[in-house]
Amino acid sequence: QVQLVESGGGLVQAGGSLRLSCAASGRTFSSYAMGWFRQAPGKEREFVAAINWNGGSTHYADSMKGRFTISRDIAKNTAYLQKNSLKPEDTAVYYCAADPGYTRVKSGHPAYWGQGTQVTVSS
Repeated sequence: QVQLVESGGGLVQAGGSLRLSCAASGRTFSSYAMGWFRQAPGKEREFVAAINWNGGSTHYADSMKGRFTISRDIAKNTAYLQKNSLKPEDTAVYYCAADPGYTRVKSGHPAYWGQGTQVTVSS
């Protein structure tokens, strides 16, 4: 069982940066793939980025490439999403997710979800 708690959301101006954190509990965290998703008001939840169990492989949605970076610290049981050059359209609730399978995270079907953290980008 894995429990996920996101933090680091807030209000930021366009062009600014923000780093989200996802603290995981559970003995098997180090063997799980992690991912970030987001849901904007009135829209469906969409994939942002994923990272495999040891951080050796990452995958991004095309619109996030170059601006967002996913990483993880296994010793701290934490995953991160560094977001740069933020735009108002990045405003959304950002969710952390985890699954033993990297493919399931990339495809948007991870087994475990956090409760989300709000990110608002002002113009």
